[in-house]
Parts: sequence; C-alpha cells; structure tokens
Amino acid sequence: MSEPTLTGEVLRYTAFSTDPAGGNPAGVVLDASRLTDDAMLAIAADLGYSESAFLTAPAPDGAGEPGRAFTIRYFSPKAEVPFCGHATVATAIALAERIGAGDLVFETRAGTVPVTVAATRDGGPLRATLTSVEPHVEEVEEADLTEALAALDWPAGDLDPDLPPRIAYGGARHLVVGAATRARLADLSYDFARLEALMHRLDLTTVQLVWRESADVFHVRDPFPVGGVVEDPATGAAAAAFGAYARELGLVPDTSVLTLHQGVDMGRPGVLTVELRAGDARVRVSGAGTAIPAESL
Repeated sequence: MSEPTLTGEVLRYTAFSTDPAGGNPAGVVLDASRLTDDAMLAIAADLGYSESAFLTAPAPDGAGEPGRAFTIRYFSPKAEVPFCGHATVATAIALAERIGAGDLVFETRAGTVPVTVAATRDGGPLRATLTSVEPHVEEVEEADLTEALAALDWPAGDLDPDLPPRIAYGGARHLVVGAATRARLADLSYDFARLEALMHRLDLTTVQLVWRESADVFHVRDPFPVGGVVEDPATGAAAAAFGAYARELGLVPDTSVLTLHQGVDMGRPGVLTVELRAGDARVRVSGAGTAIPAESL
C-alpha cells in the first residue's frame, strides 16, 4: 500500500473545538516545499486567520520517525511567528487524517515540538496533544504594565491581585494579565495601534487576559494586534505559557490539569486542556479539531 501523498492544497481546519464554527481556524499546507516566504505570507494574509501553518520534510538526520517528522512554519496575516499552538493542533489532526494517528515531531523556529494525535475512547473526534519547548516566566516592568493597561483601557483596580502580571514563554512570549471579574474580561475594546507598538517593543505575540473561575478552570482572551487581527479565538502557545506561569507562581499544584475556555466572547467557543507534570518543565496542551467544510467558508 503506497504512502498517502501530502499536497500543496490550502486546507482549513479549526482547533480546540469539534464545531467548524468554534475554536480557532487555521490554514494548513501539508507540502509547502515549493512555496517562497512571500507566497506563504500571501496565503496567510488572504485567508485572514490569526495563523496558517506550512510543512516541509526535515533534514534526513532530523528527529522523529521518517514520514512523521516535519519542519513547520507559521505565518500571521502580517508576519512569520516562531510558534503557534492552534495551528500545530490543526496541522497534526489534518496529518493524522491522512497518515494515521500517533506520534509526530514538528521542528519549529522555537524548537522541537512533539505532538501525539489520538482518537477519544468512544471513537469520537481526534485530539492532538503538543508538548511545548522549555518555558520560562519573567517580571514585567512597571512602566510597560502601565502602558499595556492604558492601551487596554483597564484601570489597575480591575486587576486580580492573585494573578500578578508576568511575561510568560512557552514557544512565544505573552503578557499575562489577570481580570478581577468575568465582566471585566468580557468588556474588551482597546487601542489597537498603541497595544501593537508596545507588543513589538516587548516582542510579545499576544496579551493573555485571564479570569479564574475555579481552582483549575480559567477563561482567557488574547488580543493579537501584532498579527493583524483584533483577537485570537483560541491560543495554544499562550495556553502553554500560562501553564508555566500558573506553576511558577504556585497558583496550581505541580501536577495539574487545567481547563481554559476561550473564544466565548467572540462567538467561537473553544476549550484548551493544559497538563502540568511534576518534574517535567515542559507543558502539554491538547484539544480537538476538525476540518472546515467549503460550505462553511
């Protein structure tokens, strides 16, 4: 039986939802070997999704099983980004539908990202679990936080003191800011250009706004002006960074499974699962995904 052929067709998948109208849509090209950087950027801009992913085969001595290891690049409508979680999940599920579930290895600009794709126990939709690169968390300068809050039009009194602002990294940099109430999180109307300028200066991919519902359930929103879109509907890279943040600050046990709800306020609800393991710094982010049918476009 011959191996499935991966084509240069532009596919459309959503990640972190089984509903094509939910989660975060991504463009996926499973064979981008003939595409230039400009062509990949043009495809991403034409699709208008927060990111699109482009695969090529890695060097022969790269990590991973032959035929299941790839180099992956991510483009927003404005620029290439080092890592994108939702496009990783979308790509992994698109691949699994063609070459079978199991383990994959993606070589990203941020480092090596293993991904496992499996069907749910009841034989339902595929789920992909990515393992982040080594994360870290750092302080944010007071002046930079003040500028971020001014761009967001969030008074300092609306912040949750139990979720102190930090910059967290799990493949890309995100400014984590905690909201004191769900209403504060729901009311998002910000100065696009002002926040974009700050994010470029701090090399941020998104600002992750967080409200804690319970010990292990969080609601998040991610403004993404540097990518050319107002808001990212479901942000796997930020979920990985948040897992590192929550562990670093002692907000959750070293071994935890967290549920992040995102996209609700945009009408594209998605669910991201974040797993922390004691003794392992890397963060696992998982979710479902599905193809977006042509009639839904």
